[in-house]
Amino acid sequence: MSFTLKFVVVLIAGLVAAVIVAPLTAMAVAAAGFHFPFPRIFDRVVMVASFGAMIVGARSLKLGQLLGAGFARPSVNAIRALRGFAVASAALAILFAAGAALGGEAAPSLATIAAKLPGYIVSAIFIVIIEEGFFRAFLLGGMSGDFGATGALLVSSAVYAFAHLVRAPAHFYVTGFDATAGLRTLGASMAQLADPATAIPSMLGLFLLGLVLGGAFLLTRTVYFSMGLHAGLVIGQKLWPKIFAARAALPHWLSGYGNLPLISGAAAWALTIAILVMIRPLSGSRRSAV
Repeated sequence: MSFTLKFVVVLIAGLVAAVIVAPLTAMAVAAAGFHFPFPRIFDRVVMVASFGAMIVGARSLKLGQLLGAGFARPSVNAIRALRGFAVASAALAILFAAGAALGGEAAPSLATIAAKLPGYIVSAIFIVIIEEGFFRAFLLGGMSGDFGATGALLVSSAVYAFAHLVRAPAHFYVTGFDATAGLRTLGASMAQLADPATAIPSMLGLFLLGLVLGGAFLLTRTVYFSMGLHAGLVIGQKLWPKIFAARAALPHWLSGYGNLPLISGAAAWALTIAILVMIRPLSGSRRSAV
């Protein structure tokens, strides 16, 4: 059985487990006195269930081998993370400067933003370790044996885009046992794809970002440069709505569409493509990405 087919089996097992377990988890959370929207609980249960399924199939999926290779030689490759962060920061500086030039209304004071920044940095580090480990070291690394570097880059980027787009928008609460809550949340997640006006720009932006992050991984054979890129983008994504309060005053080609600002705008697409074209010199690698 190929890596990709094994991964699909693991993913389906995780989703089935989440649909069954999430209502029980929500009931337990409510009984403990906590008040969280069910879709948030469902997302966390999907992550835990999928991770558990991956652990069960770790040997056949070569999980340890792929992650070990992706995170190899941290002391030597740490500079690549800083290099990636610098590249992302430069790209974001262009977008933020454009927002200011076009009359974007500043929201809180610099002191308020500075107070929030440490939390954003910690969140970004946590996110990029998980996502680059999963989508690049594990998924892209594993799929390369099935599709080759180019095919794996395209497929894994599509999976990355899809995974970030299918998030349940509904904020309902479950306090008692509701066996259908998981299925309803899964359906609401997929329903976001029904609005082409927001789904297509977001999907395109995320797919291009997946190509950049995946290309960085293929060039360097480790996750560090892509982690730096990704961390800078996560922080920028969090800062954008904080800095520009009146997002509606900015053109959509800059501010983007729907719930994913920046990355769903044409300005971000152009910068992402520029980074993709220049990814080899920017990463300091001499090898070809594909």
